[in-house]
Amino acid sequence: MTQYDYIVIGAGSAGCVVANRMTEDGETTVLLLEAGNPDTKPEIQIPLESPNLPRSELDWGYFSQPEPYLNNRKIFCPRGKVLGGSSSINSMIYIRGNHHDYDHWQSLGNSGWSYQDVLPYFKKSENQQRGVDAYHGVDGELSVTDIQAPTVASQRFIEAAVAIGYNHNPDFNGIQQEGAGIYQLTVKDGKRHSAAAAFLVPILQRPNLTITTGALVTRLLFEGNRTVGVEYMQHDQLHQAKVNKEVILSAGALDSPKLLMLSGIGDAKYLQAMGIPVVIDLPGVGQNLQDHFLVPVAHQLITNPVPHQVIAGLDPATTSNGNAEAGLFLHTEGNLDTAPDLQFFFGPILWISPGQTLSGLGFTVTVSLTHPQNIGSVSLLSPDPKDPPIIQMNFLQSQSDVEKVIKGIQIMRQLFDTSAFDEFRGEEVAPGAEVISNQALEAYIREFCVTGYHPVGTCKMGTDPMAVVDPELRVRGVTGLRVIDASIMPTLVGGNTNAPTIMIGEKGADLIKAALRVSQQAASAMAK
Repeated sequence: MTQYDYIVIGAGSAGCVVANRMTEDGETTVLLLEAGNPDTKPEIQIPLESPNLPRSELDWGYFSQPEPYLNNRKIFCPRGKVLGGSSSINSMIYIRGNHHDYDHWQSLGNSGWSYQDVLPYFKKSENQQRGVDAYHGVDGELSVTDIQAPTVASQRFIEAAVAIGYNHNPDFNGIQQEGAGIYQLTVKDGKRHSAAAAFLVPILQRPNLTITTGALVTRLLFEGNRTVGVEYMQHDQLHQAKVNKEVILSAGALDSPKLLMLSGIGDAKYLQAMGIPVVIDLPGVGQNLQDHFLVPVAHQLITNPVPHQVIAGLDPATTSNGNAEAGLFLHTEGNLDTAPDLQFFFGPILWISPGQTLSGLGFTVTVSLTHPQNIGSVSLLSPDPKDPPIIQMNFLQSQSDVEKVIKGIQIMRQLFDTSAFDEFRGEEVAPGAEVISNQALEAYIREFCVTGYHPVGTCKMGTDPMAVVDPELRVRGVTGLRVIDASIMPTLVGGNTNAPTIMIGEKGADLIKAALRVSQQAASAMAK
């Protein structure tokens, strides 16, 4: 049986970072296990192909249970099944969230997770095209770049936002988040810069790193309450690997709690009912699922006399993702002392749901609440590791969320009605010009709301009884096991979650190294 100092489960946004940082010391051996395949599919590297990657072989292709507040629709929940995880199939938008988010984490008892604590880790990863400043770094592995040639429509979106009273904001990750601007992307030399491209490709020659793909981890191995290894399936054969120091679970907000439960860590009564031997009773595992959702407002493009390049001109040579070039963060209440409560994604493409592009040319903005109140859960379909998790999102369970989305749609209608869009604004095809009343808008929202692809929170960090990991990311009640991925977020950040998950990988690796130094010092003191 093979043996390693550390085993990292999941080569996604956090796992790739942890594998990189833990193998910087040539004496430390790391096994990185990924259930998906290598990231060799050419479309991964082409930013404009990003809308086509979900529902492909690169995606787990999960669906939620029928959602009670969405007319019992099942919500498509894509998750990356490939080296790089969801960073290999996402829209590449680089957003860190709001500084209030991290200060809130600290206020919940998570010492060391304030904005001032995490900012250095964001900067550590970053190679910012615009250069170094108080908020940005240039020495990191992850390339963060401007869209080379934003379409005319995206530039008009910013003009229109300014016209109705919002500021132009060239940097959503700088001194403030509010305002309208062009999103930056994780793109390098015109190609997607996934976590695998940034953090694994440069270190493939390290002899102390072993990367195994096509490896579905079936359970964690324990002796008492100590984690001693993992069992995984590859090519229909079971393998085991032993660990000397720690197992790092980085399988994401849907699969990390699934693996904990399969391994006997979770709500004891639930596990017993599933026929799974209980290792530790942790009722919070799989609870506290939070995610953003999107609601589209879409217009067709009038064809005459508008120049085609207003929307088109998107070709593989650009670094646009095609989905969302421009954005806007705003406060519906006007309270600038809190995080913005709405985020908008504007793109020169006509769509009303993922994978369903409408015919013709057009433009779409999606409305997203930064901090929706929906709380869902992840549970087990069966004790079979090959079965998908049971996912319940509970989108729009709060009427106040519905009311904020209605306000967001009304703001976008006001924005599209400005003179900036006069020369090419065609028919509103979603929700549709006839959908006016709050009641009609609510019906539209419940019918067309989709995930924002940002699930978090199912192994939340904290000190309360429902916390799964402590602020050092150690799983409560066992030794030698940490969770380092988006599932540890106690609350959802205001914005896209890829950059925060990479930050969690950076900080998590430092926490492991700090613990290692303490144990080495203790061993040295005992030897004396």
